[in-house]
Amino acid sequence: MTAGTTVLAPDGTEVVLGEIGTRVLLENSRVRVWEVALEGGEAQGWHLHHNPYVVLCLATSPCHMDWLDGSPARQLSETIGGSVYRPVSPVHMLTNEGDAPYLNRLIELVDLGEEASGERYEVTEGIEHDSAFEGVGEVPTKVVVDDPDVRVQHITPDAGESYTWRTGAYPALVVDLDRTTPMVSYLQPGETCTLPAKPERTNGFNLVELRYYAAG
Repeated sequence: MTAGTTVLAPDGTEVVLGEIGTRVLLENSRVRVWEVALEGGEAQGWHLHHNPYVVLCLATSPCHMDWLDGSPARQLSETIGGSVYRPVSPVHMLTNEGDAPYLNRLIELVDLGEEASGERYEVTEGIEHDSAFEGVGEVPTKVVVDDPDVRVQHITPDAGESYTWRTGAYPALVVDLDRTTPMVSYLQPGETCTLPAKPERTNGFNLVELRYYAAG
C-alpha cells in the first residue's frame, strides 16, 4: 500500500494514505532518506512503511503515534542526536502535540524490505573491517543504536573541529544534525567523508553503518 492508496479504518471510514515523510533528501537502490518536519500541533498523514527504517532526531517536541487499527497510541520520547531502529509496522500517523518544531531524518533500508531488488552486494576485498577516524587519535563518539542490522554513532565536534571518517566493510551514511544544513552523504565501503568544521558547536553528526552487508 503506497501513498494514494485507500484503506479502511475499523469503523469502515475510507482513509487515503500519504507519504512517510515531508521530502526526500537522498535516494538510491539501497536507501531512501526522508525529512520529517512537523510544526507544533501539526500531524502527519496516515502512512505505511514497506521497509525497516532508522530515525535520527534533529529537533524534538512531545509527539505521539496513532494506529489506524485502534491500538493504544504510543508516546515518543526522543533526544537530539539519538536514534531508533524500527521494523515495518501497521498504518499509523505522527502528531506533534507540543509547541516546538519536530524534525528528523528517516532512513529506509530498502534492501531489508518489500522494495528489495535481490541484487547481491559485493564487498571489495582488502578493506579494513571497522570504520575509523583518519589522522587523529581516539575521537569521542556515542553509540546510540547497536543492532546486527545497523549501527549508529553520534559525534559532536567542538567549534572549528573537523574530522575525516572512513567507513569499514559496510556502506554507511553521514547525516549532519544541524537544522540549517541538510547534509546527507552515502558512502561505499572504504570511502571517506570529512565532517565540516562549524563556527560554533552544533548538534553534531550521526554516522550510520549498514551492517547487514557484512563482509565474508
